[in-house]
Amino acid sequence: MNFMKAFFSEIRGAVMATVMLAIVCCVIYPLLVFGIGQVLFHDKANGSLIVDKDGTIRGSRLIGQQFSADKYFHPRPSAAGNGYDASNSGGSNLGPTSQKLRDSIAQNVADFRSQNGLAPNTPVPADAVTASGSGLDPHISLQNAEIQTVRVAKARNLSVEKVREFIKQNTEGPDLGFLGEPGVNVLMLNLALDGLPAGATANK
Repeated sequence: MNFMKAFFSEIRGAVMATVMLAIVCCVIYPLLVFGIGQVLFHDKANGSLIVDKDGTIRGSRLIGQQFSADKYFHPRPSAAGNGYDASNSGGSNLGPTSQKLRDSIAQNVADFRSQNGLAPNTPVPADAVTASGSGLDPHISLQNAEIQTVRVAKARNLSVEKVREFIKQNTEGPDLGFLGEPGVNVLMLNLALDGLPAGATANK
């Protein structure tokens, strides 16, 4: 009898501990973290979304988008799904000995030079022809952006200096101030260019 009483006492204690941990870990803690995120980091906690004045969501500051028209700065290649697919994030997983990777880079180099009117032997920034590890990176290097400046300025009937101002305004510094290199957020830059007053661009 005492054995059964002790047994059920242990079972009851285990069940109560499980219920309490479930309440704390599955209800209280998630709600606490959610609340802190919404109060202190509302923009980041909700995906760093870019929203127009009319409420239309144009994208996220953290995820690139594909641009191919001459009036836009072009992002780095993406191996995520069909390109910048947040549900299929990842790299190509092709190694340096892969012939497919070498062919892809060679084609990207040729395309980049052609798009920007470069000579056949002009060096091309690595980020212009290779994908990021996530396939979602919205940034390009300052060198990459500078090379594309002439093409974008010509397509928009703007001065090169004016386009460089937009690049500067949409350049983000290294993480924590010292990790990595400054990068230009292509999505933010292109949206800023599209936000020019009517008549300020040739291809609006």
